[in-house]
Amino acid sequence: MANGSGLKDDPWDLLTPSGGSAYQAWRDETLDPPALVVQVGKTQLRYALQAIEDLHAMLKANGDWVPLGGADEQKPAPEGSVEAWGRSPDNPHGGWYGLKKGLRGRFGVYVPPVLAAMGLAEVENLPRNNRMRAR
Repeated sequence: MANGSGLKDDPWDLLTPSGGSAYQAWRDETLDPPALVVQVGKTQLRYALQAIEDLHAMLKANGDWVPLGGADEQKPAPEGSVEAWGRSPDNPHGGWYGLKKGLRGRFGVYVPPVLAAMGLAEVENLPRNNRMRAR
């Protein structure tokens, strides 16, 4: 469990699953649309807030480990991965959970640790090829 409450004035302090980068994340329901905000250095990414609940539901339905497959927006996402699901027109959001063109990728890198911090998922923390599953 990460420190912080996940709000803007008390964000989660997180590490990417590989442990390579520290970042902060928080829920901001005042934005339009409501967003999960991820601050990595000076770069801010935003994902539709419903991604948390939707990803947890997908993991529960899957019932097993799902590869993360994090990739930048311009790169293809590995098939069957959290990253691919986060872009798929077949997900509950109907496509990209990332809200800002050019910064919509890396869903499989930054969102899984949020679910782990919330106690909703277990995320592997290996140097590469990490997976996650619902709790």
